[in-house]
Amino acid sequence: MSFVPGWRSFALDGVLAAVVAALLSLTVLATPAAGVLDLVAVLIAAASLVLWRRAPLVSLPISTACMLVYAVHAQPGPPAAFPVLVSVYGAARAGHRLLPALAGLVFLGSSLAAGLSGATGADQEQQVFQGTTLLLGWFLAAGVAGTVSMHRQAYLEQAEQRAAEAERTREEVARRRAGEERLRIARELHDSLTHSISVIKVQAGVAVHLARKRGEEVPASLLAIQEASGDAMRELRTTLELLRDTGDEGGAAGPSGLDRLGDLVERARSTGLPATVTVSGTRRELPAEVDRAAYRIVQEALTNVSRHAGAAAATVRIDYGGQELVVQVDDDGAATRAAPPVPGVGLLGMRERVTALGGRLLAEPRAEGGFTVRAELPLGGPS
Repeated sequence: MSFVPGWRSFALDGVLAAVVAALLSLTVLATPAAGVLDLVAVLIAAASLVLWRRAPLVSLPISTACMLVYAVHAQPGPPAAFPVLVSVYGAARAGHRLLPALAGLVFLGSSLAAGLSGATGADQEQQVFQGTTLLLGWFLAAGVAGTVSMHRQAYLEQAEQRAAEAERTREEVARRRAGEERLRIARELHDSLTHSISVIKVQAGVAVHLARKRGEEVPASLLAIQEASGDAMRELRTTLELLRDTGDEGGAAGPSGLDRLGDLVERARSTGLPATVTVSGTRRELPAEVDRAAYRIVQEALTNVSRHAGAAAATVRIDYGGQELVVQVDDDGAATRAAPPVPGVGLLGMRERVTALGGRLLAEPRAEGGFTVRAELPLGGPS
């Protein structure tokens, strides 16, 4: 287990090994009975501490064996135990129990035996026992600290896993609830609108058929109703398929886009609204969201002109720019800046579509009279 990731842990372990090597070298030089062999053993033990975090089972036997050489030969006291203590801590933190305990027992037992063999009196023997008892406490503390650190790290990892699992669960619940809500809306639309629009379409078709059968001229408004009801059924089926998430967006006919702009404008003309279309720039394939939003904006704007502008004409402009698509619908109706119309659900829906794509929408009366709707849609899609 590693608490400090990457090179930082390696650098810290290297600094630790260098500091231990320097301190123990000074201890060796200050010990009269120490020699070159002791200095070499100390340096090897200190160097092994570079591995105490990554490979504690390598550092543990090396440091224990080398420091035993120094401790048994020179008998420097507690300082000889420090590299072994670090290795015992690292092994315990890695989840090992038996090997750190054996290393501690071997080191303490060998040090105790060497100290007692060199003792010349009861006082020295007592000092040896006291020093060994002190080292025993240090070794127990190192083992306990390593075990506590291991459990703490395991707890932190489990907490992170639980948090991640809880987040995934929340997302899954949100997706499931959203899916259930989409299905509920799809059922409501199917049970209500589908029936009503079907009745309108059938009745308009019957009226057109009877008029033609009698040799009468079919009113343009009746043909517009028949065509609009057919388009409404097609778009409703597309919406239901999207809500049900069938994986076949829009079905065979596909969702409405600017490729159907001509039909949309022609249908507006059939209701008595003079409308013209101007397209500038190079036509090209648009992102699906932009294409759909552009069509809906023109559709809603023309609907508003028909409903609220009175005897007005509409001009639709589509500009294919390099970075954005500009959709503008102007009318020369009665709207003025002194008495602007009250925004309705249609304008709110336009603004939501444009905002979702990261674009800008202008919808206000014109200075010369009438109303303008201008949407600037980034071709990169949603931001």
